[in-house]
Amino acid sequence: MSKNNLSFKDVYENYLVYATKRHKKQGLDTITQNFNNHILPFFKDKRMNELTKIDILDWQDYILTKNFSSNFNNALYSRLGSFMTYCVDYDYLTENLVRKVKKFPKKIECKERRVYNIWQFIWFSLHLKHKIIKQFFNFMFFYGTRPSEAMALRFSDLDGFKVHIRYNLQRRGERLLDTPKNQSSIRTFKIGLLEKIRMYRLKKYYIKLYGKFDINYFVFGGKKPLSTSTIDRYKHKACIKAHIFEITQHEFRHSYASRMIRKGVPIADVSKSMGHSNISTTLDIYTH
Repeated sequence: MSKNNLSFKDVYENYLVYATKRHKKQGLDTITQNFNNHILPFFKDKRMNELTKIDILDWQDYILTKNFSSNFNNALYSRLGSFMTYCVDYDYLTENLVRKVKKFPKKIECKERRVYNIWQFIWFSLHLKHKIIKQFFNFMFFYGTRPSEAMALRFSDLDGFKVHIRYNLQRRGERLLDTPKNQSSIRTFKIGLLEKIRMYRLKKYYIKLYGKFDINYFVFGGKKPLSTSTIDRYKHKACIKAHIFEITQHEFRHSYASRMIRKGVPIADVSKSMGHSNISTTLDIYTH
């Protein structure tokens, strides 16, 4: 059977082998999830040599019925476009059909981003009784890291008043250490005296708990990092006790950004401290 007479599904299986060698596990998981849920169901029975621009347009109509956000629609468009580029490079197709079709129309959206101001956070924190998780949220609220970056932080990443963000933690599966989201995510920032004291107290707590100390202990967890479900469980309990609305772990990062912008910190500095790959990302998310 010639290459361009293969089914879409057959070529996708070859593409997965290709992608596995070029993407981190977290990125590969996203690719497979996007394809399995939103691309393969539409194209799996089609032959590569029968695909036309109309098929791509019909797929877009199919996706639009699901009422996803504009950002997610465009992510799917890019995902299918990358697959088509692979198909052209490896002679499954003669042209990238996705690039002949316009992106999804941009929807008018008003996305609510819930955040805590400083007083709401203090009130929430007062009702959080787990000492390690309390410091986990303190760190994210005051320094704007991603939850996976805070979970991956080890004492070996601390240097005096400097914190080096070098890894993130896979939040599903085996929860292994992985490289950060992008090159800009690898960064160093200074912490204040209060945060330094908090981390010192965690170190003393682990020495008491384990009878020893290892520089490779996780700052927020000790021998093992905190689990997402455990963090959420204590967060939920604290919000109920405090009678305050609940925000997600990632929205503590949003809270940091909103607070910095309100204080008049230049957007470029906020973007750099958060590890965004470019300032437009920060502008798109937070200027509202």
